[in-house]
Amino acid sequence: RVRTISDLKGKTVAVPQLNSPQHTFIASIVTQIGLDPNRDITWLLHPPAEGKRLLAEGKIDGFLGFPPDPQELRARKIGRVLVNSAIDRPWSQYFCCLVSANREFVRRHPVATKRALRAILKGDQLCAVEPGRGARAFADQGFKGSPEYARQAMTEIPFGRWRAYNPEETVRFYALRLREAGMVKSSPQKLIADGTDWRFLNELKKELKG
Repeated sequence: RVRTISDLKGKTVAVPQLNSPQHTFIASIVTQIGLDPNRDITWLLHPPAEGKRLLAEGKIDGFLGFPPDPQELRARKIGRVLVNSAIDRPWSQYFCCLVSANREFVRRHPVATKRALRAILKGDQLCAVEPGRGARAFADQGFKGSPEYARQAMTEIPFGRWRAYNPEETVRFYALRLREAGMVKSSPQKLIADGTDWRFLNELKKELKG
């Protein structure tokens, strides 16, 4: 039976596709505890809905769910949580998500880029202080699942931490894990130097009220 991350050695894990967010996140997690995601895990490619069904039927051993999938699985008493990146260290000490943009678009349209980032950060703050309103907005955007699962997800996701977390440290942490897994070739220093731009975030930290 799978009770810890190390128990995934030799087991099957469902992801939508290789190099998907789910695949890279799980690869980072297993690499952290010494497993080789390329040799120690059998990856099966299934959409998230199919992955949940296979887990419920006991036909796969692992599944990484993004909210509100974990809330649904918990309510249905399916599986057990091995890692909760919102509360389990070291994962909880880093951003789970970062905003990316086309380099040329950012160069040509810095004002629009900053406005978009401002809207994202203001939405994050709204979800932190009014999770119910965030869940309703989620539903208004076409979410067809349970409103209760959406509400639980909005309550449990660690919104509002973008002032405290260090995005550069997040890139460094995951780059090291993925390099160990053979999924990226560049060093963390090169990725940070060539692929990040914190100027808009730093400006908005000063401009947006806490």
